[in-house]
Amino acid sequence: MHAKPKKSLGQNFLVDKNIQRKIIDTCEFKTSDIVFEIGAGKGELTGFIADKVAGVFAIEIDSSLCQILKDRFRNYTNVKIINQDILKFNFGRYFGKYKNNIIKVIGNIPYYITTPIIEYLFKYQDKIGTIFITVQKEFARRMAAQPGCKDYGSFSCFIQYYTQPKIIFLIKRTCFYPSPKTDSCFLQLDIRQKSTLELKNESLFFKIIRTAFNKRRKILRNSLKGIISAQKLEEFFSKYDIDSNIRPEALTLKDFAILSNI
Repeated sequence: MHAKPKKSLGQNFLVDKNIQRKIIDTCEFKTSDIVFEIGAGKGELTGFIADKVAGVFAIEIDSSLCQILKDRFRNYTNVKIINQDILKFNFGRYFGKYKNNIIKVIGNIPYYITTPIIEYLFKYQDKIGTIFITVQKEFARRMAAQPGCKDYGSFSCFIQYYTQPKIIFLIKRTCFYPSPKTDSCFLQLDIRQKSTLELKNESLFFKIIRTAFNKRRKILRNSLKGIISAQKLEEFFSKYDIDSNIRPEALTLKDFAILSNI
């Protein structure tokens, strides 16, 4: 089963057997689980998963790899190979009957398409319970960053609004073929079944966050000029005892929610 990684698809195969097993052990799959695997590659993780769960839907955009997958798992009744671009995949067609956050997602995601894939998955938050992904280390830090940290930004807020992210462990670049330029991290994103925030206007909430971090070097009252009146900002600072010279990276998700509601 030989297949050359395609640079155009951002393919970096995870070849370290110990890391493969560590990932599977971390996921703690159950016999009743339904797993959606993004970028199945040559099926290294697929095989481990299939031996533990009720069903695996393995999607792979590379048609040559899909043929390898179909040959490898032709005798597995619980494995479905899908040759398609994840962003064009009809999730509802395959998983329409599943509810209550039952689907578990796993994937080694190319850097250039990480954000679009995550945004795509969040559209089905009522069906997905947990997302296990391998991404570049810098990207992982942004996703899990807390207020006050240099990596904390609008993307951190976006991820943490929908999930509880946790970096599980670091994966050295040498564990992949070909080796990428940076190390990676294995993350667990637990979908929030119910938001911890009370929002009057979700669109405004995210607009304020994006605008604030677009000009993160400025203090909040300057970066939000044109979006929120000076009077409303002063009301926010005064009522919640917040420094009027605060910068956006010091605000929590709850702070942004309160601001947007005001």
